[in-house]
Amino acid sequence: MAIHYNCRHCGHRVGSIENKSVYTEQLGFHQLTDSERQEMIAYQQNGDIHVKTICEDCQEALERNPSWHETESFIQ
Repeated sequence: MAIHYNCRHCGHRVGSIENKSVYTEQLGFHQLTDSERQEMIAYQQNGDIHVKTICEDCQEALERNPSWHETESFIQ
């Protein structure tokens, strides 16, 4: 099982955790609402988990352009 983190905006691979056993409390998933979990976390048939996050570049772009928070995607 692996947990893969990718940017929700540009798709950049932020990182992965290769571990046989990880509790959701260790990852902070328990702090998400049900709708946030459905939006951000995808469970694969092979046991891998894909998590949508935000990379540093996209975070900086959003900080410089706060109105972009209103759009679904700002990467062209």
